[in-house]
Amino acid sequence: MLDFMIELIVAFALFLAIIFGFWTGFTDAAYATASIIATRAVKSNQAIVISVIGSLIGMTVFGSAVAKTIGTGIITEGFASGEVIIAALLGTLIFDVVFSWIYSLPISETHVLIGGLIGAGVAAGGFEIIEIGGIVNKVILPLISSPFIAIIVAFSITGFIIKLFRNRSASRMNKRFKRFQIVASFLFSVTDATNDAQKVMGVITMILLYYGHISEFVVPFWVIILSYITISSGVVFGGWRIVKTMATRITRIRPYQGAASDLSSSMILGSAAYLGIPMSSTHVASGTLLGAGMTRGVKSVKWGTMRSIIWAWILSAPLSAVLSYVIYNMLIIII
Repeated sequence: MLDFMIELIVAFALFLAIIFGFWTGFTDAAYATASIIATRAVKSNQAIVISVIGSLIGMTVFGSAVAKTIGTGIITEGFASGEVIIAALLGTLIFDVVFSWIYSLPISETHVLIGGLIGAGVAAGGFEIIEIGGIVNKVILPLISSPFIAIIVAFSITGFIIKLFRNRSASRMNKRFKRFQIVASFLFSVTDATNDAQKVMGVITMILLYYGHISEFVVPFWVIILSYITISSGVVFGGWRIVKTMATRITRIRPYQGAASDLSSSMILGSAAYLGIPMSSTHVASGTLLGAGMTRGVKSVKWGTMRSIIWAWILSAPLSAVLSYVIYNMLIIII
């Protein structure tokens, strides 16, 4: 292949990685800001500022364990060509835009990306290049368990708050919890951003390693900075249609529930980042909102919306995998 064509493929793959990072930040504003907007703890613009600051701070707190999982734990390193990355990212973005923007559903970019990498990887080298052990331990098991863990943690923390302050004035405590909710939302933004930025870091580093720009899978500092700036830029323009779904269509929450939800999310996402698990902030945020809302009874949850979200979760990885598989085969014909 001509050097010019290789450079063009690499440049387009890097461009798509940046677009994916921006889109992830764009939609993830919904998760980090939904509860403080729903309870009116702050104004919408203030919520975005909190989320952006938290996103930028995230890169100074956590390492790159999630990036390494994305880069080395999904497909074999030798098959992460520009064509594979382009097919994976195109499949990811097409699926994500359709469902998260047109249908206003909180789609997990994590599992759409992993599905895309698997589909494009299989198209390039067959099923033998898929890292089954890494996918089972750090993708499938967290995928299945994370919503339930989120529900249980948020339900427990919310229940503890209710029991602790049961003799206090509800209006006074809700006023105080609005302030604490701001802190909890900030912590959520920090941990959410580090999970999402590391996915972008992982994809870019895969490209650099495949084409010999680096000799081992170590994320360059400029890639870290670029990834966080990309995510934060997306947050600034946050997806308000998805915010509406998260903030109003799952359950109606009070400030104490919002604080418990965001605190639970930050605990789960922070732990996942340290363990190198590419956790879905979509699953976690939806689960914690659901868990916090259920303390007021199962009827307080809008189960119709939840059913749509769950179906989107189930279909995300398989459909993006199929789409990326098809796109890769089309690219090979064109190139």
